[in-house]
Amino acid sequence: MNDSNRADVTGRPVVTMLFPISIFVCLVVMVEFQRAVVFRLGRLRKGGARGPGIFFILPCIDNIVTVDLRTAAIDVRPQEVLTKDSVTVTLDAVIYYRIQDPLRAVIQVANVMSSTMLLAQTTLRNVAGTKMLMELLADKESISKAIEDILDIATDPWGVKVELVEIKDVRLPFSLQRAMAAEAEATREAKAKIVAAEGEYKASAALKQASDIIGVNPIALQLRYLQTMNTIAAEHNTTIIFPFPIELMDI
Repeated sequence: MNDSNRADVTGRPVVTMLFPISIFVCLVVMVEFQRAVVFRLGRLRKGGARGPGIFFILPCIDNIVTVDLRTAAIDVRPQEVLTKDSVTVTLDAVIYYRIQDPLRAVIQVANVMSSTMLLAQTTLRNVAGTKMLMELLADKESISKAIEDILDIATDPWGVKVELVEIKDVRLPFSLQRAMAAEAEATREAKAKIVAAEGEYKASAALKQASDIIGVNPIALQLRYLQTMNTIAAEHNTTIIFPFPIELMDI
């Protein structure tokens, strides 16, 4: 057997053994929520992002970037904001986004999550800085919607869709919290005094009306006297004081 035949016989088992391994290495599986952006020798392969399913690559010359298409959440770091009426507050927000174009998310921006977070922090400060303190406290929903619209437009070139922005909390300085609590307490006390004054006014009007009726009809006073005596007797008091009738003064 010559050398060429000997090499051919020796090489066949090696190829047979390595073939399944080579096929396994060249196969890539992407699940339903994943896409693969494939670069061959540094250039983007034609056909767009691969997946879901199985596709072939050349391990030595192909490079894969896997992109997750599921909605992700970014917890924005607390931001100190100076409101329009010069009050410093701290805002907490969360952003929900998803990648809708894997190619742009890989090619147009270095890090989608980091870039979106930094943009969200800037937008949050800019939008909140144009609002009064009471607007931030009372109208967080519309402010969140305004931030969402701005972020959605700004991140569109990156292939990102901002689905929701929610302002979780607006924290006030401790001194301002005490001042607002004192103001609320003073408001409640003022309302209580107004209610008490209105009650006294109505009671005085009722007493005046009753005195007018008694003045016109003295029998009403006697009926009231008997009613009072009946009430005192029902309380099982051991001592009952009878008032001196005014009519006896005329005798």
